[in-house]
Amino acid sequence: MSSIQTDPKPRPPIVAIVGPTAVGKSALALRLAEFLPIEIISADSRQVYRGLDIGTAKPTIDEQRIVAHHVIDVVDPEDDFSLAQFQDLAIGAIEGCLARGRLPLLVGGTGLYVKAIVDGVQLPRVPPDPTLRASLEQLARERGADALHRQLAALDPDAARRIDPRNVRRVIRAIEVIEKSGRRFSDFREWRPRYDVLSIGLTTPRDVLYERIDRRVEQQIDDGLIDETRRVLLRGCPPSRPALNGLGYREIVSYLDGRLGLSAAIERIKFETHRFARQQYTWFRLDDPTIHWLTADGSHLDRALELIRSHARRAASTVQEVA
Repeated sequence: MSSIQTDPKPRPPIVAIVGPTAVGKSALALRLAEFLPIEIISADSRQVYRGLDIGTAKPTIDEQRIVAHHVIDVVDPEDDFSLAQFQDLAIGAIEGCLARGRLPLLVGGTGLYVKAIVDGVQLPRVPPDPTLRASLEQLARERGADALHRQLAALDPDAARRIDPRNVRRVIRAIEVIEKSGRRFSDFREWRPRYDVLSIGLTTPRDVLYERIDRRVEQQIDDGLIDETRRVLLRGCPPSRPALNGLGYREIVSYLDGRLGLSAAIERIKFETHRFARQQYTWFRLDDPTIHWLTADGSHLDRALELIRSHARRAASTVQEVA
């Protein structure tokens, strides 16, 4: 993840803690709060939904009392939530932290969300068009995701090259932006970094990560993931909504409607979460020179503190030099 200085004015410092799911990002952030005046901005695309707590590993009420968390519980599961909405909320939270003299920690594994803040991606502010979306969804159902992707390629080849044809939601959003704005979707991707970002990545050997994922899935089942999913369905949220179509919830929905047995659903959650963790390493690459990678082995707290304090000192000295 790059961060290029485009303005001679010094940018305020923030810290991003990134890495695959279940590696320990949130746990590290809570430990850092014992030593530093921080607040946490969640960069998790599912923690934004109210009522989806267990399956998203959302911070508990007690953890939220320890340190302020932002951009969680901001929409209902049946509501739309866009990357642009996240960016606006996250920037607002970051600016509030800085005004209070707190260090913002952007914590999460949703690559697009992190990139929107770290790299300062300029996003289209085009409101959703339910009618257009419904017609495009119907096209994908009737003719397949590839046909929808070909339509995008005809409108904006650059956007089509960047967007996976299997990611129907992103393909639809790109077409929607083009149709409503009259501009290519790829034209919106400008880079204007707002902040001086220290990116800390957490990693661990693959077999250890898979064990952590499996234990967490089993704990989520014990903690009531099935009842949580049932409650969201009973309140009227369609299972096709992004909130319930995400990892973990979609498998439990399949169990509740009889398409999967419980053991099979649990095993599928584990398998799909392993796959998701591998995909996250394509967003947060181990060879990315802008990310300071630490192994989550118990000694990473001291190293993270050292990096953050050095980053804050450097940012403070830059401000003084300019002043």
